Amino acid sequence: MRLRMRLALALTTAAALVLGGSVALFGAAAPASATDPVTLAGSRVLDVSDVLSDAQEGELDTSLRSLSSTSGVDLWVTYVPTFTNPSASDAWANDTAQRNGLGPNQYLLAVSTDGRQFYLSGDSSGPVSEDQLGAIEQQRIQPALASGDWAGAATAARDGLADAVSGGSGGTGSAGGSGVWGVLLVLVLLAVAALVVVIVVRSRRKTRTAVPAGGGGGPGGAADADPLAGVSTEELGRRAASALVATDDAIKTSEQELGFARAQFGDAAAVEFETALAHAKEDLDKAFALKQQLDDRTPDAEADTRAWNAQIIDLCTHANGELDEKARAFDDLRRLEQNAPEALARTRAEHDAVAARQGAAAASLSALQRSYAPEALATVVDDPAQAAERLQFADEHLAAAEREIAAGDGASAAVEIRSAEAAVAQADQLQKAIDKLGADLARGETDAAALTADIEQDLAAAAALPDPDGRLAPVIAATRQQVDAAKALLSGDAKRPLVALDSLTQANAQIDALVSGARDAQAQAQRQGAQLNLLLNQAQGQVSAAEDYITSRRGAIGAPARTRLAEAGASLVQARQLQQTDPAQALPYAQRANDLAAQAIQLAQNDVGAFSGSSGGGGGGNMMGAVLGGILINSLLNGGGGGRSGGGFGGGRSGGGRSGGGMSPGSFGGGGTRSRRGGGRF
Repeated sequence: MRLRMRLALALTTAAALVLGGSVALFGAAAPASATDPVTLAGSRVLDVSDVLSDAQEGELDTSLRSLSSTSGVDLWVTYVPTFTNPSASDAWANDTAQRNGLGPNQYLLAVSTDGRQFYLSGDSSGPVSEDQLGAIEQQRIQPALASGDWAGAATAARDGLADAVSGGSGGTGSAGGSGVWGVLLVLVLLAVAALVVVIVVRSRRKTRTAVPAGGGGGPGGAADADPLAGVSTEELGRRAASALVATDDAIKTSEQELGFARAQFGDAAAVEFETALAHAKEDLDKAFALKQQLDDRTPDAEADTRAWNAQIIDLCTHANGELDEKARAFDDLRRLEQNAPEALARTRAEHDAVAARQGAAAASLSALQRSYAPEALATVVDDPAQAAERLQFADEHLAAAEREIAAGDGASAAVEIRSAEAAVAQADQLQKAIDKLGADLARGETDAAALTADIEQDLAAAAALPDPDGRLAPVIAATRQQVDAAKALLSGDAKRPLVALDSLTQANAQIDALVSGARDAQAQAQRQGAQLNLLLNQAQGQVSAAEDYITSRRGAIGAPARTRLAEAGASLVQARQLQQTDPAQALPYAQRANDLAAQAIQLAQNDVGAFSGSSGGGGGGNMMGAVLGGILINSLLNGGGGGRSGGGFGGGRSGGGRSGGGMSPGSFGGGGTRSRRGGGRF
């Protein structure tokens, strides 16, 4: 063992000498400085590691800016000591790209100078393919970094992108370099292998000698194997919440995209994607169930909190992976860039049909406002205005698509059409939500009237019962008070039938407990069935209202509201499954669904209010509406429980042509569809 260690040290030293210090990482060095995802300022080059001279930075900035005018793509380059939060090179680069709002035609080369890692982040819908990006990384960037040529790596990335855009492979045409570089690469690989041997040996020795008194788990314990062991419990919770929001958005966008594809190609073509989506939903449902356990009123042990949050992250990762596996095949199915004229015509027709219904939607809302209180209409009060914004946004992008098709740019036209499709679909949902809520309110009035009559009968029956100890009188009086209050909510021009129904349901439970003994089993079962039907209708209306509100404003809504909605839906399904076989057991599930959906609406409204305040009172026009609706990815939200997700706000693509900022439409797939696997070490 000692001989192997000496050999490893000799190889490491030799490699460092040959490279002139460029692999000083392998010798004794000061701890590397960890760097979170960064903000890109005015320059195209950010050198946190200080590996470039001022002259090199200036020359690179000028060189990279020229790429935009000559090739139609942009490139930023960052040099940081080590990647952290996240530590994986791809995740760090993609996170930085998203936070800074980089669009489909914009790329980021991230280099960890001390960690010896790099990654070229690019949008999957951009002009450079995955294979081309891989060739740029391995044939151009990696050899420059391996030789310690920091500025040369940026230049290599620039040249590779220019070559790829002009129709080349992106690479140099040769996977290898000169003979000298081949020797150097071998030495570096030997040094890495030697270092691994040293680390493994030392780790095993420490494990054998540092076992705590009393055992403490022994060698290879869970703490050593846990990649999240060094993450604080609070940070772990934030990551889990962010993963939930991002995954929920990916699934909602994928579901919408699948609907577009089904309309275009039929149900048969959508089967494999439907299956992937169903599997992803199963993972997400499990993750939401865990999040609800964490959010309930029962305190959780820290170990459970960490374990559940880690499981949420794993489930979301798996769900995204299910979608990402099918993303490329889905893009091949739709092929919008090849069928841009037909897709444009179809989307324009859908836009015009939805736009024609705007007047009717506004009239429906006005009619409801003459009958119901503002609180009863809170989830739809701005739906006509929101729908108008989405339609205007779609109109702008359809016009841009027309210009790009005329210019022969099918790829850019596809991006515009995708944005327009999503906006039109959301406008349609916003319009329909008004009539759906109107129907739910009308049914609530009918149900409340029926329940009132039922309670009146129970009050009469209870009044006829003997009351020697005076227990019945207070309950009868309290129930009468609730019934009278509910009747007030059902009259006039500011009715609140769903609130009245809640109050009547509670009153009915009180009076039922008094008179249940006077009923036979058959009558009792009939009453439970009737109560369950009322509660199921009420819960269904609440869940539907919450779903419409959250889906059409998902760009502003964090994990808590989404979690309550997911659990409300699961409880509603459970109640319906038990409806026929065990109505008594179904009742609490229906009540839970109703309560959780109401909580989801309140939490979502709070999130939207915070979003509107942070964006200047809801201003920003059609673009801000598209961000609010989650139509444009890289939006302003940060998935940790009602805060912000994603990152920087870019300039959008409403003007057509080349992307002017960091906004792009969603697509079928999970989080990995921002880019592809690649990068590596050097």
